[in-house]
Amino acid sequence: MKKQLFKVILGTILFFGFYFICTNAQAEVSPSNEYVRKAWEASSSNNFEEVERLAKECIKNYKDEALAQQALLSDFPAKGTEDDYFALNDVATCNFIYAESLMYLGEMDRAKEIFHTIVDDFPWSQTWDPRGWYWSIAEKSQASLDKLEGRYEETQVEQVDRGQKTMPKLHTPGTEDIIDYKEYGRFLNVGTKDYVYKMDDPAGLMKAIGEGIYPNTSGVLKDPLYRQLKKEGRLQGSHWDYVHTDDLEVAFYKWAMASEPQGVKLFYLGLLFEKADMLYEALKCYRVIQVHFPKAVGKTYWNTPWYPAQAAIAKIRHLVNIHPELDLKYEGARIQVINGFDNDIFNDVVITWPGTLAKKTWIDKVKEKFRKYFNKPSSQKLIKNPSQVIGGEKVKLVQDSKTGHWQLQVDGKPFMIQAITYQSTKVCQSPDKGTMEDWMLEDTNNNGKPDGPYDSWIDKNFNNDKDPDEPVVGDFQLLKEMGVNTIRVYKQPNNPTKEVLRDLYENYGIMTIMSDFLGKYALGSGATWFEGTDYENLEHKKNMLASVRAMVEEFKDEPFVLMWLLGNENNYGLGCNADKKPAAYYQFVDEVARMIKTIDNTRPVAMCNGDSLFLDVFAENCPNVDIFTANAYRGDYGFGSFWEQVFDATGKPAFITEYGCPAYANFLEREDAEQAQADYHKGAWDDIMFNASGTKDGVGNALGGVIFEWIDEWWKNYEPCFHDKTAGAQGPFPDGYMYEEWFGITGQGNGSFSPFMRQLRKAYYYYQGVWNP
Repeated sequence: MKKQLFKVILGTILFFGFYFICTNAQAEVSPSNEYVRKAWEASSSNNFEEVERLAKECIKNYKDEALAQQALLSDFPAKGTEDDYFALNDVATCNFIYAESLMYLGEMDRAKEIFHTIVDDFPWSQTWDPRGWYWSIAEKSQASLDKLEGRYEETQVEQVDRGQKTMPKLHTPGTEDIIDYKEYGRFLNVGTKDYVYKMDDPAGLMKAIGEGIYPNTSGVLKDPLYRQLKKEGRLQGSHWDYVHTDDLEVAFYKWAMASEPQGVKLFYLGLLFEKADMLYEALKCYRVIQVHFPKAVGKTYWNTPWYPAQAAIAKIRHLVNIHPELDLKYEGARIQVINGFDNDIFNDVVITWPGTLAKKTWIDKVKEKFRKYFNKPSSQKLIKNPSQVIGGEKVKLVQDSKTGHWQLQVDGKPFMIQAITYQSTKVCQSPDKGTMEDWMLEDTNNNGKPDGPYDSWIDKNFNNDKDPDEPVVGDFQLLKEMGVNTIRVYKQPNNPTKEVLRDLYENYGIMTIMSDFLGKYALGSGATWFEGTDYENLEHKKNMLASVRAMVEEFKDEPFVLMWLLGNENNYGLGCNADKKPAAYYQFVDEVARMIKTIDNTRPVAMCNGDSLFLDVFAENCPNVDIFTANAYRGDYGFGSFWEQVFDATGKPAFITEYGCPAYANFLEREDAEQAQADYHKGAWDDIMFNASGTKDGVGNALGGVIFEWIDEWWKNYEPCFHDKTAGAQGPFPDGYMYEEWFGITGQGNGSFSPFMRQLRKAYYYYQGVWNP
């Protein structure tokens, strides 16, 4: 995600995407916030005298008010009320920036004094991270104190003992594993906004489906165990406290009786049943949402709309795929949400096709065996009679004249993008502290070659030492053996080294997606960080056009370039105003795409979005962009309705420019957490292949994906010399939180041999198995 570019933003982690879409913006700026803005800006330019002046002035003017606001709190403010405590937050933030500056200058005693002040006087202070959340200033101050006083490693979060796992025991389980809804009612107005399922035999359906699952919601009240647990007081508290728990017995009753919309409640019940390996019950929950509640809407962590029926379809498809022993087939299901790319749920129009979920017949099984043993995978079949061709002889994008499916071709062969975000970040380096090196140039051992690409080695036995049987291999060779055929590289802030990328292509067969941030993080526009890129500013646009032009002219004759990619989820904001002025942004993207094609029309042009937010605005304004791409983190089942959304709105092909999962969860041991990470990746890649060209039931516009990321980057949760286990933003991951320092499919162990040592995780071997022919 190239967040290694951030020069001034500290904090926890970003999420992104899954179907969780970050669109929050900071509330109205308070008077004291101007001190914060200017202090960050002064810090980023190393003007420490100005930092000191601003901090002291802010403290002088607002300290009393800050202490008064602190006295009103006994915990962090409720979500949505953070800015009511602006003086508390801004005074603590200015103190923090000042203390960090003193650390940089080596004045450790003064820095510790200020950090202690924050911890002692302002424990409930928070500061806004433009990536979409608040983080605790006292927590980060304590981390700095722990580092300065030699206690940091002792403070790291240990595995949490969650107790013995308990399983749901249904008093009245359903009489049928798979519900044939035609036996109990009728599907009316299929394929329209007026779709509805009319129950003709509700009593029969209740008996077939079992207690706790709609329409048998009252069955729980008759369950003796429910009454017993309620009497014992074990059902106290919020059902949201039972999303990630091993007490699945209590969790079932809490969610079955939760006062949530049925679509939301059933989705979380399905998740609980999955954890309990009660797969038929999980499938029933997901199927009920689709059949009865296709218009259900929930909220994400950032209060943006979430459509559980679309997620339920993806869940069913995923479970059927990874559990072939169930002998199930799932066909024809689709939920289309027109106008679903904004935050206004009242303009949504929902079109429903319920499809079918049923046991496979012997004919189905014969057809499957025939396809498996006699047919190539559909994505490997060359489209020979395209209706559209975009690109040149070497790289072309083609659309099948019969099916409308899209395929990328390189050197006359089908090309699935099997890519990874590559960065061989050395432990203790951080862009936040201005110490990040360019991986294409970094040569720690002075042998004339970049460290990570050529000098890394595998710690096979995880002993954090280089043993005699662990020779130097190099990341480029490891990527080749994994089956990677593409990496994603940005022009900024360091211009890519052609010699390295040429060698990557010529000797390892790996191409490059060449990218420009297009004003994201204020890169390429000439804007300052706090000013941010303005897509209506003529000077900013002129600078960005020149930046892209220079990139294309410099690299257009290089055979290793697969395509041109514009932006990096700019629609989320952060150093630019694309979130505030989406039409202006996407119009400018199209202008840039047109310009690229005047210089090089031999390769496709793609744009990187943040999930599908503003997809409708993109569709209206970007006819010259050939491929829609997105950073998306939707869950272990893949990307849900993403492919349909893109095709319905634009007719274009798509691929995922970022997806992944942490290899850490606070209740799993290392091997189990690695397996959870690998399972997440499997669900994502299966979904991509399901929707690739030639597919029978998929959309046919998926071109591949880019894994995030190659190796753990230790700087992302503040202290770059320590591998932090602090939970950050919520997300669809093993324990419900994102640990962005753990997203690598390879690790750096205890960091003692960084940047050379690699500990290959299970996800690496998963891809090695599926990406190699």
